[in-house]
Formats: sequence, C-alpha cells, structure tokens
Amino acid sequence: MVFNQDVVQSFLQRQKMATLGELKEALGSSGTMTVFRKLKALGYRTSYSHRGKYYTLADIPRFDEWGLWSYRAVWFSRDKNLLATTQRFVEEADAGFTAGELQGLLNVEVKEPLLQLYRRRRIDRDDVGGRYVYFSLEPSVRQEQRLRREGRQAVLEMGDSTMQAELSPEVKAAIILFFSMLDEQQRRLYAGLEAHKFGHGGDRRIAEFFGLDVHTVARGRSELFGERVQRQNVRKKGGGRKPVEKKRQK
Repeated sequence: MVFNQDVVQSFLQRQKMATLGELKEALGSSGTMTVFRKLKALGYRTSYSHRGKYYTLADIPRFDEWGLWSYRAVWFSRDKNLLATTQRFVEEADAGFTAGELQGLLNVEVKEPLLQLYRRRRIDRDDVGGRYVYFSLEPSVRQEQRLRREGRQAVLEMGDSTMQAELSPEVKAAIILFFSMLDEQQRRLYAGLEAHKFGHGGDRRIAEFFGLDVHTVARGRSELFGERVQRQNVRKKGGGRKPVEKKRQK
C-alpha cells in the first residue's frame, strides 16, 4: 500500500506538531518506518522537550533570538536536540550558567545533559560561590565567562563586605570588568546603590574604588532612591564625565 506524504505535510501544517501515534493515525498506517520515511523526505524537527516525542516540519518553527520555538508548551530548538542546545547556550553564555539558570531559559530539566556534556569534555564547570557553574571549554572564552561570573558574585556580596581592601585582586578586577560593561546611567546608579549600603562615607569610598567623581556617586544615589531614573535617552558608552583617575593622568 502506498502512503502519500502529502497527507503528513497537510496534517502537520494544520496541527503544527504531532506525536508519532497521531501521524500514524493520519496516514492510516501502523508502520513506524513508514512515518519516518515521509518525515525525512519532507524535512522535520523533533521537540527537545517532552522527551522528543513531538514532530514538526522543518519550515514551521519561527525561532526567537535564542534559537527556540514553542507551541502549546512544547519546545523546539534550531539545534534539534536538548544536548546540542544545552552546549550552545553554555558556550555563548555571557557568564556561564548554573543548572537552575539554564533550566529557566530552556523550560526543561537540564542537570542530566549538563553532566553528560561535562563528562564528555564538551563543556567545563567550576564551583563559584558554592554552586556549580558551567562554562565553555574554549580557554579564552571560559576565562572571560569566569571573570564576569565572579564579578556578579562579588556584586552580590559587596554590600556584606566590611572593607573593600579585603577583596582579592582577582575579585576586584572582576568587579571593575562588570562595572565597565554598564552604560553611563547604570554605572552611576550602581555606584549609588553600593554607596548607600556603606552608609556614612560610602560616596567617597565607592568613588575611590571605581575611579569616579564623588558627586557622580552622590547623584546616582539620589536618583535611585528619589526614583528619578531616566529609562530612555541613556548616553552611549564613553559619554559623560571621565573617571577621576583618567583626569589625573593628563
């Protein structure tokens, strides 16, 4: 008996996706290989969620900026399967990913694929702040990811530190790197927030740490707690007053 692949194509174009059982029913066939031959001829993708039990045509998904597409809570990836998707996300991560962070993005449990990739030496991992963080295996990329991760960790802990001098040179460098990635307004507001945590003398303390004018820190604190934050027309990176250290070098 000959089964027309147009039946599969029409069915998936209407339904967007289907299980193997639903495709068999649409074809009127009980043969698994028959369905897969039709899917292969048409070009198909398998869901990375729901243990890969859903199928769609290759040209149906409209992937977002993350390379993901979902329909009725079923998730598909441009990388086709969960293992490849997990690896790409880790390799392209700004500061690596914990399992929980990546699960929040992919909407599926990722501990097992992360562990598989790590054991196969396709990604790396390290303990940062008491949690495993997964990084790219490429040394230069991994180093940048690690620095940014440590910078974020230091930012979270910064308010609890009694003295900035207690921070190691590596952590200080990571904080400065993180700070440099912010735009002008974000730097001012962040500095103001940290100054507020220190209380009396905080403006000068943070100004010295980041090489800012103390008035810039005070302004950021005032804007933040006075709820006068400008959400648009933020000056591009490099604009505004130069850091105090740079002024002194002239």
